[in-house]
Amino acid sequence: MDDLAPAWIQLEVLGPLRSEPRRCLRPLASDSVAAGFPSPADDYIETGIDLNEALIRHPSSTFFLRVSGDSMRGAGIQHGDLLIVDRSLEFRSGKIVVAVIEGAFTLKRLVQHQGQWHLEAAHPAYPATPLNDDLDHCLWGVASHTIHAL
Repeated sequence: MDDLAPAWIQLEVLGPLRSEPRRCLRPLASDSVAAGFPSPADDYIETGIDLNEALIRHPSSTFFLRVSGDSMRGAGIQHGDLLIVDRSLEFRSGKIVVAVIEGAFTLKRLVQHQGQWHLEAAHPAYPATPLNDDLDHCLWGVASHTIHAL
């Protein structure tokens, strides 16, 4: 399996959420921000947003993981990003998943080609990994969000 080692992204599990996350409201402007031509902004804040409520549907099955590596950069997931992974979500073709391959975490897109399941990197330098009986593997969770610094 050493020939596959460069394709893996290392993930550091930061732990599950508490079953009752503490509410932490942050101000939310009532207008959206224009990404094209500038527009006048309102001078008031309409409501608040709790990122736990906005990003986490199943607190007891949600984990944060830190990404190490570049094999998913084509999917917008960079080295150092923080992933939100939900272990209760259904594994479906096209989803970005966390898998355990030969005892190590990896992050890839789950795809099905002609009845065969594969894990595909979002980087041309890394080949797809077929999920067959010759490989010790399990699907661990589905990535629902990534958080990264600009």
